Amino acid sequence: MFDLMLKGGRVIDPAQTIDAVLDVAFAGGKVAAVGTNLGEAADVRDVSGKIVVPGLIDLHTHVYWGGTSLGVDPDDYAKFSGCTTLIDAGSAGPGNIHGFRKHVIEPADVRILPFLNISFAGIFGLHWDVTFGECSDLRLVNSRVALAVAKEQADLVVGIKVRVGGGTSGALGILPMQIALEVAEKLGLPLMGHLDAPPPPRGEVMKLLRKGDILTHCFRPWPNSPAAPDGSVEQDVLEARARGVIFDIGHGRGSFGYETAIPMMKNGFLPDVISSDVHLTSIGGPAFNMLVTMSKFLKLGMPLKEIIRASTINAAAAVRCTDRGTLKPGLLGDATILDIEKGKFTFHDVLGEALEAEENIACRGIVLGGKWWHG
Repeated sequence: MFDLMLKGGRVIDPAQTIDAVLDVAFAGGKVAAVGTNLGEAADVRDVSGKIVVPGLIDLHTHVYWGGTSLGVDPDDYAKFSGCTTLIDAGSAGPGNIHGFRKHVIEPADVRILPFLNISFAGIFGLHWDVTFGECSDLRLVNSRVALAVAKEQADLVVGIKVRVGGGTSGALGILPMQIALEVAEKLGLPLMGHLDAPPPPRGEVMKLLRKGDILTHCFRPWPNSPAAPDGSVEQDVLEARARGVIFDIGHGRGSFGYETAIPMMKNGFLPDVISSDVHLTSIGGPAFNMLVTMSKFLKLGMPLKEIIRASTINAAAAVRCTDRGTLKPGLLGDATILDIEKGKFTFHDVLGEALEAEENIACRGIVLGGKWWHG
């Protein structure tokens, strides 16, 4: 007998090319089977009329709640955003990753995997009334310390995070990214690069990114936008995608604009990964959460299957996790039950521009570790 069965839902699992009405069974914390006439289960949930997908993975969050000024509570956020895995995008650095692990990651129900910030204290100065770029002082960027701590926490750390731009690295420009890349290269891990307003210019950043590295905030507004003035895609961006750089949305409070997203989509340049960049100053809008960010792409014309792909298996692959992102039997028993609500919805970007939509992606339940967790 299975522990849990989801019956009669439309299962969309892009990793397995599945889009059909099927049952999903769980046992021992894992996915046990996907199909019809699977047998009996101790807990049976009727999800007919709903959409069953692999547990959503938000690739860009800030959930070091209580340890950094920008953190939000991970379990609370996961429940209303439909996520089973939260990737923390460098909230903690070498000086406080241990506290993040002990006080937040280990007690949480939701799965949390962190990028290690190249800056010693992580993102310590982001608040409504205080902003300090953690990579603007070279005394906080020590490659040997970052390397040693990343090795010590190798079972947890999925990559190195760096933020560069006028507001984050200041006069140091691209130097913190160069240092972070050296550490990532030494570890054999991906780099997640944040780019805000120049300096440095986008072109300098793009040419440094390697295959498997992640450019977050990839649809940011001008300046440093990937969309050219004539509506095409900038050449250095096309070259980066061709060599395997991963493009992640990372919506946040200042990093997603329709003036960029619309021409990028018209050019067929879809994001590889959709993520929220949820933190203290974005959770109340305009990002809100993973589901709102996904809903914006539904309005922008991205096919639902591709939205699910960008929120599950692509996110898992970006951090080289082979145990999630799909409902393949034997892998982690995580699933999200979704619904497409009909009505009138208004979605804003970070510049205040609004899109009126008739559909909204909503969460109706979450399965975590093979058990019904929320919904």
